Amino acid sequence: MPEAPARTEVPHACFTARDRDAIYRAIQGRRDMRHFVPGPVDAATLARLLQAAHCAPSVGLMQPWRFIRITRDALRRRIHALVERERRATAEALGERGDEFMRLKVEGIRDCGELLVAVLMPNREPHIFGRRTLPQMDLASVACAIQNLWLAAYAEGLGMGWVSLFDPVALGRLLHLPEGSEPVAILCIGQVEAFYPAPMLQLEGWATPAPLDNYVMENRWREGAE
Repeated sequence: MPEAPARTEVPHACFTARDRDAIYRAIQGRRDMRHFVPGPVDAATLARLLQAAHCAPSVGLMQPWRFIRITRDALRRRIHALVERERRATAEALGERGDEFMRLKVEGIRDCGELLVAVLMPNREPHIFGRRTLPQMDLASVACAIQNLWLAAYAEGLGMGWVSLFDPVALGRLLHLPEGSEPVAILCIGQVEAFYPAPMLQLEGWATPAPLDNYVMENRWREGAE
C-alpha cells in the first residue's frame, strides 16, 4: 500500500492520526469478494452492518434503501438460478470474451453466511428535494448505503460481494416487491479465508485499474479524456 501523503492538521479534526489511517486502510483494502468459507454472521454484527448502511447520506434525507434478508435456502437457490441465467446471457453478449468471462467466479450466493438484497423503495416520486433535475440521486443514495455496509463488513473482518447479474423484473417478482420499487444489488456477506491482495478482476487479468490522475480534471473536461 503506498505511503499516505503528509497531513496538514485542521482545527476541527475529530480523529487521531491512527484513526484516520484505519479509515483509509478500510477504503483501500476493501474488496469485492466472491470466495467465502462456511460460517454464519452473528446477529449483533449483522445489526451493526445494517446500522452503518442506514447512516449513509441520502438526497433530501429520503433514505430510499430497503434491505431484504434472505433466510430461506429455497429462495437463495432461486436467486442463484436467476444470476446464473444472466451470467450465461452476459457471456453470450460479450462475444469473443465470453469463454474468458465464464471462467470468472462472479458471485458467492451459495457459500456466503448472509445474503441481502438492496432495494430502491417505491413511491419515490414525491421526494423531489435534490431529484427534480437528477432523479437518479435516489439510486446514488442506495449506493452510498451499500458502500457503508461494505466498509463496515471489511472492518469487522467479513467479506462482501456486490452481485449485479440479474434481471430486476424477475428478482422483484420473486421477492414480491411492490410496484415502483427496484432491486439494485444482491449482497453476499460472510467469512473469508483471505482478502484478495488486489481487485479480483485485476488478479484474473480481466481489467487493470487506471491511476487517479486519469480521472481528475480542472475547470473543464480535458481533451482526450475517456
